[in-house]
Parts: sequence; structure tokens; C-alpha cells
Amino acid sequence: MESTKNKIKGNWNIIKGKLKQEYAELTDDDLTYVEGQEDELLGRIQKKTGKTQAELERFFD
Repeated sequence: MESTKNKIKGNWNIIKGKLKQEYAELTDDDLTYVEGQEDELLGRIQKKTGKTQAELERFFD
């Protein structure tokens, strides 16, 4: 999970754009990134998309 957090920190604008393209149901509020709250962010994305944490980690890779 730590590597996913680092990917989020370092590439958030790119990841955010890709997520919005892939999952139109995600809003800007869903994708609000606050450093140190990556788990909350992933939880919001999981809830909206129905994807598992492992699926999201693969997406970030």
C-alpha cells in the first residue's frame, strides 16, 4: 500500500485525469487529495466505482 500512497503523492494530477476518464461517476469532490489522507481518498474512489483496493492499485501502476 505504501507504494500506492507514494504514487498518489507524486502523480496525483495525472492519476486524477485518468480516473475521471475511466470512471465518469467520480466528481472533483470524490477526488480531492489531502496529503496524509490517501486512505480516505482510496475509500471514496472504491465506494463510487465498486473496485477493490487491489484493482485500484493495479490501475495506479
